[in-house]
Parts: sequence; structure tokens; C-alpha cells
Amino acid sequence: MSHDRFVTRHIGPREDEIQEMLKAIGVSSMEELIAQTVPDDIRLKEPLKLKEGLTERRYYRRILSLADKNKVFNTYIGMGYYDTITPAVILRNVLENPVWYTSYTPYQAEISQGRLEALLNFQTMVCELTAMEVGNASLLDEATAAAEAMIMMFNMRTRQMVKAGVNVLLVDEKIWPQTLDVLKTRSNPLGIELKVQSKDSFDFSDNVFGAVVQYPNSDGEIIDYASLVNSAHDNGVKVAVAADLLSLALLTPPGEWGADIVFGSSQRFGIPMGYGGPHAAFFAAREEYKRHMPGRIIGITKDMHGNRALRMALQTREQHIKRDKATSNLCTAQALLATMAGFFGVYHGAGGIKTIARRIHNIAAFLAEEIEKLGYKQLNHNFFDTLRFSLPKHVKREDIEWLSLELEMNFRYFENGDVGISIDETTNREDMTWILEVFAKAANNSWSVIHEYPKGYEIDPKFARQSKFMTQDVFESYRSETEMVRYIKRLEHKDISLTQSMISLGSCTMKLTAATEMLPLSWIKFNGIHPFVPKNQAMGYHEMMEELRRDLAEITGMADVSVMPNSGAAGEYAGLMVIREYHRNRGELQRNVVLIPSSSHGTNPASAVMAGLKIVVVDCDDRGNVDLEDLRKKAELNKETLAALMVTYPSTHGVFESSIVEMCRIIHENGGQVYMDGANMNAQVGLTSPGKIGADVCHLNLHKTFAIPHGGGGPGVGPIAVAAHLVKFLPSHPIMNNGHIGITAVSAAPWGSASVLPITYGYIKMMGAEGLTKATEVAILNANYIAKALEKNYGIVYTGENGRVGHELILECRHFKASSGVTEEDISKRLMDFGFHAPTLSFPVHGTLMVEPTESESKQELDRFISALNVIYDEIKEVENGEADKSDNVLKNSPHTAEQVTSDNWTHAYPRQKAAWPVAWLRENKFWVPVGRVDNAWGDRNLICTCGSPKEYELIGE
Repeated sequence: MSHDRFVTRHIGPREDEIQEMLKAIGVSSMEELIAQTVPDDIRLKEPLKLKEGLTERRYYRRILSLADKNKVFNTYIGMGYYDTITPAVILRNVLENPVWYTSYTPYQAEISQGRLEALLNFQTMVCELTAMEVGNASLLDEATAAAEAMIMMFNMRTRQMVKAGVNVLLVDEKIWPQTLDVLKTRSNPLGIELKVQSKDSFDFSDNVFGAVVQYPNSDGEIIDYASLVNSAHDNGVKVAVAADLLSLALLTPPGEWGADIVFGSSQRFGIPMGYGGPHAAFFAAREEYKRHMPGRIIGITKDMHGNRALRMALQTREQHIKRDKATSNLCTAQALLATMAGFFGVYHGAGGIKTIARRIHNIAAFLAEEIEKLGYKQLNHNFFDTLRFSLPKHVKREDIEWLSLELEMNFRYFENGDVGISIDETTNREDMTWILEVFAKAANNSWSVIHEYPKGYEIDPKFARQSKFMTQDVFESYRSETEMVRYIKRLEHKDISLTQSMISLGSCTMKLTAATEMLPLSWIKFNGIHPFVPKNQAMGYHEMMEELRRDLAEITGMADVSVMPNSGAAGEYAGLMVIREYHRNRGELQRNVVLIPSSSHGTNPASAVMAGLKIVVVDCDDRGNVDLEDLRKKAELNKETLAALMVTYPSTHGVFESSIVEMCRIIHENGGQVYMDGANMNAQVGLTSPGKIGADVCHLNLHKTFAIPHGGGGPGVGPIAVAAHLVKFLPSHPIMNNGHIGITAVSAAPWGSASVLPITYGYIKMMGAEGLTKATEVAILNANYIAKALEKNYGIVYTGENGRVGHELILECRHFKASSGVTEEDISKRLMDFGFHAPTLSFPVHGTLMVEPTESESKQELDRFISALNVIYDEIKEVENGEADKSDNVLKNSPHTAEQVTSDNWTHAYPRQKAAWPVAWLRENKFWVPVGRVDNAWGDRNLICTCGSPKEYELIGE
């Protein structure tokens, strides 16, 4: 390959190093290694039909040409999406900063303190604005957050309600239509009955467990829901409120009138519209419900030295522990976007947020008066930012629409002909004049140029917020850009990301996200577009998405792709719902059993439960493979009700199972469909495919195989690819024609998290067929190189028939505990002293470490990682041999902080040098963990989920 090709920049090892590595593992060529790893009967016989990879410069020109086909109009559609201003200090230092966008989910708290603090700020801001007691660290979007609220209230029914079959959710008809569509999708398989009606006709005595209302509602009307909430509570019914977070700076927050759950989108807090996403949903509830909440909660605790530390709280909610008992299938959040929204709150503080909200309301109130003077009737008289007008008899909607488009503006058009306008943070005096010009011309009236911003309009006192919010020091301390950038950098230095070292987590594919792939995310022609604008304003987006769908279909061997699901778990759910609808369409409503191997990702059974399916677990053999005879027996036993098999390939154990084609055949012969979890697609691309293997549907983690970064735990994108017979069931959208006519929506936006799709588009276009295939080969090579180097000291738990692993491997650590007392957790914490993120801990096999190096890691980095683990092995041997104390050793006391090793009070039996500098190369680049080993149990016993609370000061001290 030419030296200027992107492939040579993406792939870590050089060609001469690849030859050295092949020799080290005992093969003469890459083809020999792949032949020993991937079963021949599933190998692709022809290369992928993709164009040759572009150079970075040629791709840059291509993506620029697509951007130029998008038109950025001033958009006043609202409906949950609003233009906003991302402070440049946040854009530059967070969104465009690989320290923030390449970090992983903070499962290892000691090396995640920076992003944990940023997310704690987000939680605190949400709790303060909503006046609720506990919030989580974000969900996927507003519509799926509504579904999570519905399911949470359903799961919290009393025993008497469950016994009586109480299953009705009341939904106010004035909620966003996309939210209602997702509620329809998620309620049906769970047996929840939706009653969509006016809130004035809610009857809480009629088999009802919960209610959902919007605040302000979809007409923009501010409603006093206090009496409705009281009535609901009198009948044992819970109320969830979809709230506009920015409006709560001026409006009485739902927590003050008794709401049980408050959710919505934080998009207005500096997150661009991005043609629909990604945006961080917020979710807050009363403290008594904290153990029922979906998603991740960041909590305050202590480290082993008694110092304040942060970590993810209540981790038993995680799906790999609860599996089919999980109350949600969520495994990712929108951490990067929540981080940005939290920083927006830190930068502006309560005063700045109030100023933004007041300015928006003043403009809306002024326009309401002026437009009414032109002969239009305003239909909502208590509002925050949104106006709804009926038109005079002599004015047609088409007149408004044509005139607004002439001035490059988009309004909202209701089905009955009314026109809506939602004002946002970016609306200025010139915009106000143009808005008036449209309404005046349509009515044959005159208008005046606006020279000053309106002032003095107040929210009706009966709706106005009286309480203070965001009074904590963090929201008062960083007003200047100098101080803000220093704060961001201070947090940045507390985190490990791909900028420091490889992140070796198995099944998580922490590969390079190239800078060229990230560039379009900052361009207004991609991020400044509302998802409900006419399609001719987003032609660049649609050309890109059509190409991307075709490329992903080719790569997966499938017929078509939906990009709507906005996480891997959402992709799993969507794929299962497509299968469910396929069976129902054929009149086979009884098909509701799904076979799931015991080794599967925990989200698989959780997603199946969410889709209303019954789970039958299939055993695995001693080598970690699916027990083919057990699969056959259970498929035949359930042949009349079999809906699907969920299978991960290569397996969750990192092995290419040779019987995969036979597995698919067995399922098909018994009337089921095969769903393939795409978590390990990084080992398939260009060598085999779900279609080749025999799958009917698969989801793809674009944030794994296809280079979208993890961002501290999200954004994720989980499109589903389907065979031809399933295409007509792909998810549709209630507002925009997204090209599919199947099941109702699975996310709020028609094309999911569209603004990050250019990353995957760029990755595929620059890699090309040859580069994508080589990436897969090198991913397998890197994993086998590590396996060969560590098998003597540690042992590899599972290998294929020829002794090879796939793109990941499981290190055996269980025997160390008996001989030395050292656990897999001790090894993972000690790795932090070497500057490495821990591998996947105790999954899928308890007591082990799962490693995935990815193709982007160089041989030098792999060698450093190997040397670190071999030094740790020697340290374990020192404990075994009695050379080191069983309780006071470098493993049990790791990780070591700079404060600890420089303290005058060093009491350990081993020297400071051994703690801090176990290998010479660390002196060139040492990452100092900011806290010692974190006490998770103490934090769960004393749950504190907001910063600066009295409870924190009481328990930990200032």
C-alpha cells in the first residue's frame, strides 16, 4: 500500500513488524494465521465490493462537497430540538479533544476521575433544575427516556396492582409525536396499554399505574400539573414529566409540584442539533426510587486512604450481572454529550442560564404581541419559548411556508393548518425582523425593523420559579475562559484515554478514531440542521447516509440497513422487534421463545425481555463454544414457538466457532430467525459476514468496529442490517419519511445520531475494501501475538480448534488467588501503575481478564503491555514465594498515587521505586492516578449523587 494511504496510518504495526509478529506466533504468513483462526466454510470467496480507499486529502474534499449540499436555515420548528451556542472553549477542549472523546466508560474509577466529575456536575445540574433528588449520568434521547420512565413505573407497581393486572399508562396527547411513537414501540411487547388523551380526561382509577405529561406541552403551553399529580398520587399512580430543561430556569420545577420522574433532553445546553443527535437525555427521580432508575449513576465515595473519590454507583444494575432480570437493557449513555452539557452549566452558571432563558422568553413574548397585531390569533397564552397561531381566513399556510423558505427559515406546521414558532438561544434582532416580515407579507401588512432586544416580559407568577438553583461552588467559579479551560484541563489530567496508552478492554474495540473522521462534527453544515427540516435542505446528509447504508449492507452481506438505533443495546432491541414483527406478519403470533447461549453479552437477555420474548438458555461446552446438541434439543423442543437465536460471533469468549453455519441451519429448520450480535464484528469485516454465516439480522456497534469514539461511555450508534425478507419491517418515523415503513420508531430522530455518522462514513471510505480486510487481519494478529506472549505465565482460557484466538483473548487469573491471594482485580489495579487501563474484568468468565488490542495498536505498545503483565506476574510470584507480604504488597495497595509515594510517612515493606517506577519506560510518560483504590461498597451504603451537598460534607468532610 502507498505510504500516503490512510490505512497505513490507521493500522498500528508496520509491515516489517507484522512479519516479526507472525514469526513469533509460529506462522509464515497472514493467510496461514487467518486459515487457522476463521473456519474455511464461512470465508468470503470474493473481496468486498467497495471502492478503493481514499487518501485523507481526497476524503476531506469529498466530505466538504457533501457538507456544501446541506443548507443551514434558521429553524424555529422546536419539537425537542433547538439551535444553541456551543461555547468555543467547550467545543475546542472537549468535543475536539481526544482525551475526552476516546476515553472509555468509567468502570475503572481510579483512572476516570475527570470524566466522573464532569458527569457528576451534569447530574447535579439536572437535579437542581428539576428540583428532584437523584439523577443519572444521561440516557440516549428524550423519547427512549420516556420509555424508560414508563417501564420504571410499570416495574414499581405494588403487588396488589400486579396481581390485579394493572397495565394502563395515561399519556397526554400534547407530547412530542416522536416520543409517543417510541412509547408505542416499547409498550406493546410488555403488555402495557397506552391511553392517549387530553390530560383533562385522565381517570386514575381505571387500571392505571402511571401517567406521562409534557412541560411545557407540545403547543408550548405552560400547564400547572400540581392538582393532576395530587390526584394521581391519591390513586397510587406515579407521574413522569417530559420537561424542557432550559425552561426550568424560569418555571416552577416539577419536583416542587410532586412529580415522581422528570426526563427530557439536555440538547439546549450547548449540544448542536446535528440532524437529530447524539444528545444526552436527562433522567431524575425521587430518592426513594434510586434503585429502580435505569442507566448509570455517578456517586461520591472514599478511596482506601480516606480521600474523596467518585465512581459509578449501584453497579449491580449492570446487565452482565442481572441479565434477564435487568429492568433495562441500557449499556451505554451519552456521556460525551452529558459532559459538554455539564460544562455548559459550569461555564454559564445559574445567572447565565437564567439570562439565556429570559432573553428567549422576551423575544417570544414580543413576537406574540407583534404577530397578533398583524391579524393572527395566538392559541397558547402561557408559554416559555413556543408560539402557536391560527391563520386569518385570507392567509394560507402555503403563503407562510413559501415566504419563510425564501428568507431561509423553517417554521412548524400543524396538521390543522396552524403555524408554530420556537425561539432559541441564537435568535437575534435580524431574525425577529425576518419572522415579522413573513407574517406581515402573508397578511398584506407592513412591519418594522427591530432595533433593540425586547425586555420586561415576565412569566405569569403562578408558573414562575421562586427557588434558587445551582448554587454550588463549581457553578460559580469558572466565568472567564481562562479559568474554564484550566478547569477542563485539570479534569482531563485525571483520566486515562487512548492519548496515553492502549485501552485493552475485550469486546469493546477501543480503536483509533482518526482526526480526519472527527472534523465534520464541528462544521455547522452538519451539526446545525434540525432533524425535521425538508429533506432538500439535507441532501448532503442523505447522499452520505445512502452510501453508508449500501456499504454496511455489503460488509454485513445483508439487504438493507436502518441507522435509527442510537446504541448497541437499542440495535439489539430493534433487531428483535423486527423479527417479532416478521413472525406476527406471517400469523405466527405464538413465536415468542429466544435461545441465548450462556456466554452471551448481558444485554442480549435484557433486550429479549424488553422485546417481550421468553428466554431459553443454551449451554456452552468446556471450550466456551455453544453446545450444539443442547441447541438442537432446545430448538426442536420449542419448534412451534421458536422466534430466534441470539448469537455473538466470534463468540463472547473470543473464538470462531466452527459449527456456526450448523447453528443457523438448526434454527431455520425449526422456524426461527438468527439474530447476530455485532459486538465482535471487528473480527469479521472482509473475512466473513453475518449474511455469509446465515444470520437474518445483525446490529453493528459503530462505536466499536467502525471507529465512532466511546466518549467516556457514549455516543453509540447501533444500526441494524437485515436480510431481504425483513427489510419491510425496519423502523419507521411518525414525522419524517426515513425510507422504511415497518415497526414504529425505536429512537426520537428519524436517522438516529446522524451527526456522528460521518465518522464511520469516513472510516469506510478511507480504508476501502482492502484496508478494512487488513484491519481485521491485524486485529486477529495482535490478539494472537499477546496470547502467545502471555500464555506461559497466565494461560489462555479459550482458544479455537487450532489453538488460536479471534480478535480478543481471556487471560486466566483464577489460580493466583489460591496461591497468593492476588485477584484479577488486583492485577487490573496494578496495571494502572504502569499507565494502562484495565482489561475487561471478570467477564465473560469470573476471575479472568479479557483483552482486545485492536488493529490500531503498534507493536511497541503491545510489547509494553506484555512487559507490564509479565512484571506483574513476577510480583505475584514474589507473594507466592514469601518474598513479599501477602497483604502489604504492590498489588494489594495499587494503584499508587503521587501523594502516597511522596509522603514522609511510607510504611510499606516494599520500596517507593517499586510502587511508582516498576519499569524504566514509565519515566518517559507516567500517568499518576489521582486517587487510591476506590471503596465502592461504602459509596453504595452512603449514596451521594450530587456535588456540594450537605450529606457529602457530613460524611466525607470538606
